Amino acid sequence: MSKKSDPANTIAFQGAPGAYSDLACRQVFPRMATLPCADFEGAIAAVRRNRARLVMLPVENSVAGRVADIHTLLPGSNLHIVGEHFQRVEHHLLAPKGATLRGLKTVYSHVHAIGQCRRLIRALGVKAVVAADTAGSAAEVAARGDKTAAAIASELAGKIYGLVSLKKNIEDAEHNTTRFLIMAREPKWPKRGAGLTVTTFVFAVRNVPAALYKALGGFATNGINMTKLESYMVGGQFTATQFYADVEGHPEDRPLKLALEELGFFTRELTILGVYPGHPFRREVTRGEGD
Repeated sequence: MSKKSDPANTIAFQGAPGAYSDLACRQVFPRMATLPCADFEGAIAAVRRNRARLVMLPVENSVAGRVADIHTLLPGSNLHIVGEHFQRVEHHLLAPKGATLRGLKTVYSHVHAIGQCRRLIRALGVKAVVAADTAGSAAEVAARGDKTAAAIASELAGKIYGLVSLKKNIEDAEHNTTRFLIMAREPKWPKRGAGLTVTTFVFAVRNVPAALYKALGGFATNGINMTKLESYMVGGQFTATQFYADVEGHPEDRPLKLALEELGFFTRELTILGVYPGHPFRREVTRGEGD
């Protein structure tokens, strides 16, 4: 079976070919085929229906914040987080061959990409048009062949659609980075002591005074570093709140085991979504803060 048609050697992502998710998949799994999907639900379904072995989903960006809907989709996906990846976002200004910066009149891209490149857009004096996604914008600009139009997208998108990069690294913020989660049908917990481990879980606290405060106390007393905690409504009810959390540690380590046991006393639901190796980027950020 060929590489492209073998589900066991395929990783799914949301977006068109050349999207930043596609780029991330190729960088982490260069020998796997990538499967573009129209939406996040479709990318998740590709794994559940055995069309792909893995799926890579963006969960947050250092500039734009969390990716909408992802945190509500993960608990019901029936998939398990098996890894994470931090992808530096390097925006390129892509246009048909023969185009020049001075000749541009319009630039197309996703709303976040446009917002992340405001300085260049102002400097060029071009009209920014919001499109569905970055790679789709590149495909549209390529199809039109209009030398006065450009797209903000990845270098990969430029190669796929035959566009040239008029300017690279045009993002306003040098720290522009997206965090991705890698998910599979089966869990794949690393061994204890194998290095930095991240545990991701969701929980809903009991409807009692100071429940959240009490629920999180065990993490403080056991010295657990909680790197992420977010809340979101469940089922459209203002009184039904679910929390999403990332902590550093392995559930079989005594400190985290005790913290999760204490959390259990104050929750109605507690589900571990994944236990996986922490990406080296986490240590780089920590070292940077200490410099």
